[in-house]
Amino acid sequence: MAIKTYKPTTPSRRHMTVSAFEGIDKKAKPERSLTEVLKKNAGRNSYGRITVRHRGGGNKKKYRIID
Repeated sequence: MAIKTYKPTTPSRRHMTVSAFEGIDKKAKPERSLTEVLKKNAGRNSYGRITVRHRGGGNKKKYRIID
């Protein structure tokens, strides 16, 4: 996997680098045995009461286990 570097158009871009994911197929689903459910608590505490506002909803997410 290559590292993509940016031209210094702003001071923060001068040292900015990211991983290039050209060789990775984004449409391929991960191996099912290497995924597990990522539990959401939607801003609730151990009593089940909302303690943080404006959280919740959204799509289901999975956690991918990497060796």
